[in-house]
Amino acid sequence: MNEPPLRPSTADDVVLIVDDVPENLAVLHDALDESGYAVLVATSGEAALQRCRQVQPDIVLLDALMPGLDGFEVALRLKASPETAHIPIVFMTGLTETQHVVRAFESGGVDYVTKPIRPAEVLARIAAHVRQARLGAQARNALDAFGHAAISVRARDACVVWQTPLARKLLGQYLGDAACARLPEPLAGWAKTQAQARLQGRPAVDQVISQGARRLTLTLHEDTGDGEWMVVMREASDASVVEAMALAFRLTAREAEVLYWVAKGKTNRDSGEILGMSPRTVNKHLEHVFEKLGVETRTAAASLVMSRLRTLAQ
Repeated sequence: MNEPPLRPSTADDVVLIVDDVPENLAVLHDALDESGYAVLVATSGEAALQRCRQVQPDIVLLDALMPGLDGFEVALRLKASPETAHIPIVFMTGLTETQHVVRAFESGGVDYVTKPIRPAEVLARIAAHVRQARLGAQARNALDAFGHAAISVRARDACVVWQTPLARKLLGQYLGDAACARLPEPLAGWAKTQAQARLQGRPAVDQVISQGARRLTLTLHEDTGDGEWMVVMREASDASVVEAMALAFRLTAREAEVLYWVAKGKTNRDSGEILGMSPRTVNKHLEHVFEKLGVETRTAAASLVMSRLRTLAQ
């Protein structure tokens, strides 16, 4: 029986084939090339990682068993990097035992095909997974376009499965490089706790990270499947509020920042951590603020500016 015609690619999709057997590479390369795909090849795990960093293919066909760095380890490394975590991986293996299939999915694979390879089957699976990945990318880009930075987090280990470009930028600004592949503490604990709360029917509590007059609010949304949860981030800045307070009460910029956080109910220690100064320095600024406002206590100072602060923050 003749195989059905190979399904052509509808876009300039890039497929990376990783296999240490030249004959396998030749068969797949020819089939994919005839179907309109741009084809890259790698004959080792190390070469595969280098290709992905250079080009970021739309999908990877990955041999499970190779000398040196095997396919399972390659998949784990690709999924651990935010730059390549979104790339779907289809394993190619002659191993059909349950433990090997399970290992393929646990390593980050979305599918697998068995050897000897049947090109028509491979092409059909590639088309389906590339289409799904493209829809996911469009959804993430749409979130960014509307100012909604989002990430998908695996609750059990706080691994960042995917993230929009805006989310990556914000996490980098607020948390540094440690936020790339896995949420650092205390965000990791927060994500796990809030996921459990949602599963138990309780509302999730937002997490807020402050940097001076800027703050990043993280909200846990729905379960996206397989224990992965979407987190939406919103950035807000109190800079305009602080500036208005400085003008209204004739304060320096630092004095206005201290007064702002006092009005928010923060202690000297809390304010110092937010503003990057010692509690003693915060107290010195407060003494000047009290003198300028004509009050003697932080409660009186907070009461004096509360109505104005509430109006400016709306």
